[in-house]
Amino acid sequence: MSAAELDLRRLIDSHQPGHALAREFYSSPEIFERDMERILLRHWFCAGHVGSVPRPGNFLVVDLGLESVIIVRTQEGQIKALLNVCRHRGSRICTERSGKAAAGLLTCPYHAWSYDLNGRLVAARQMGASFDRAQFALKGLQVRVVEGLIFTTFAEQPLSFDSTEAAMSQSLRVHGWAEAQVAHREMYSIKANWKLAIENYMECYHCQPAHPEYSKHHALARPFAQTRHLDRPARLRAEAMGIFIADVDQYGLAAHPGSESVSVFRSPLLEPTAEALSGARPAPLMGDFSGFDGNSTYVDIGPLSDFLAYVDHGVIYRFIPRGALQTDMEVIWLVHGAAREGEDFDVESLTALWKTTSLQDKAIVEWNQAGVNSRFFKPGPYSDQESYARRFTEWYLSELNGQDSIPGAEAGPLASHQA
Repeated sequence: MSAAELDLRRLIDSHQPGHALAREFYSSPEIFERDMERILLRHWFCAGHVGSVPRPGNFLVVDLGLESVIIVRTQEGQIKALLNVCRHRGSRICTERSGKAAAGLLTCPYHAWSYDLNGRLVAARQMGASFDRAQFALKGLQVRVVEGLIFTTFAEQPLSFDSTEAAMSQSLRVHGWAEAQVAHREMYSIKANWKLAIENYMECYHCQPAHPEYSKHHALARPFAQTRHLDRPARLRAEAMGIFIADVDQYGLAAHPGSESVSVFRSPLLEPTAEALSGARPAPLMGDFSGFDGNSTYVDIGPLSDFLAYVDHGVIYRFIPRGALQTDMEVIWLVHGAAREGEDFDVESLTALWKTTSLQDKAIVEWNQAGVNSRFFKPGPYSDQESYARRFTEWYLSELNGQDSIPGAEAGPLASHQA
C-alpha cells in the first residue's frame, strides 16, 4: 500500500459520523483523481435534454473532469454518446459546446479525419492501402434517454438504470418533460470542490439566510416541523387534479445493490399560485397539469444530476467536476414544447429566480471552499436540516472506500434538501 493510500485510509477511518469531511477531501488533487476513478466515471450523469439535439447532425459537448463527450443525434434519429477524442492523435473533434455536424460528419480540425454520426471513421487521408478504417471508430458510451433527459456513463459495465428509470417515469412523465423544449441554458464556474457544490444543493439549512427569494415560496427552506401541516393539503389538491407522484427514496446507500441512486420528493410551495414564483405565469402548463397544484417535484440521480419540476417549467442542474478546486454548474430551463418565446413565456421572468439563486450558491460555495482551505479547519456536525448532505458524504466515503457501507452511516428518512 502506497503512502497516498495509507493517508487516504487514515482520513476515512478518522471521519467522525454526522460531521462534514476533512479538509483534504475538498482540496487534494490526489483525492480528486480517486473521486474520478472510483465514483464519477462509474456513475450515470445527465448530459442534457433531447431538445438540445432535435435533428440529425445536432450535437452537444459535455465534459467531466478532463473527459469530453459528444452527444449527437444520428441520421436514424437515435441519440449517441461518443468520446470527443480523435482516433488519430487524440485531438478534440468538436470544439464548440453545441452545433450541427457539417455534411453529417464529425471532422477533426487537426488532420481532417472524419466520422459519421454513429462514430464510424469514413475518411482518413494518406493512411496507406493496409489501413483498416473499421478499427478506428470513436469510442461509444452507454446512453439512456428517459423522459427527454439524456444520461450517459463512462463505465464499461454500468450500474443498473432500471429502478432509476422507473422512478423518473412516474414523476417527470407527469410533468411532460419528454415533450419539453430547452428555453435557456446558463453555465456557472465555481472555484470549489464538487462535493461542496453538491452538499450545498442537498441541504436547505442555508436557504433562509442565503436565498430570501427562494425561501419566500418554498417549504423546503424551513424546518419540516414548521411546514408539515402543508403536506397533506398539497397532496390532496394534486390528487383532486389527477396528479399522483410517489416519493422514492433510493438515494445513496439506500440504492438497490448494483443500481444507480435515485430520489423523488414532492414538496409544497408556501404560496400555492403560479404567479407567486415570477409575478406572472412563466409558461403554459406542462404534462398532466390542468392547473397549479401548489407543489414542486425534486428528482436526484446519481452524485451529479438534479432536477426540479413545477407545473409550468422545469430546471435541470448539471454539476461538472473539473478539478480539485473547480466545478462548473449548468442550469437548463425547460418549458412546454409548443410554447413560443415572447408570446407564451418571457425568458427573463422564467429564469429570474434560479439565476438569482444560482449566483448566490456560487458565492456561498466559494466562501465555503475558502474557509475549508484553512489549515485550522475542523469539520463541524450537520444540523437536522442537513440530513441529505450527511447522507451524501456517507455515500461518498463508502464509494471511495470501495465498500457497501461505512461505520456510523445511516440511510434515514427522506428529508428536505435543495437550493
